[in-house]
Amino acid sequence: MHALTANDLKTRGVAAIEATLADQPEAVISVRGKDKYVVMEVAQYQYLRECELDAALAQSRDDVARGRYVTETAAQHMARLEALLVPAQDAPRKLASRRRAPR
Repeated sequence: MHALTANDLKTRGVAAIEATLADQPEAVISVRGKDKYVVMEVAQYQYLRECELDAALAQSRDDVARGRYVTETAAQHMARLEALLVPAQDAPRKLASRRRAPR
């Protein structure tokens, strides 16, 4: 896939995107030599979004078929979620201590 540079985009504007999309469904935009963004026509985005939703629905149906779900009241659900959050309160501090400053 041919990458469109940020400089091409800056100098040629939307025409550069249109020219790239004439040959392929997505245009990759590179910034300082690294692929950073993807641009596509709305119809292509909607198609990909529909595929994503179809996959999520298929996964949910599979979970139900295999019994991987919980039946509970709203109050029980909230209590279960709150119980999961209590140990996670320390997680942001632990993650912050593991992060290193970018070089």
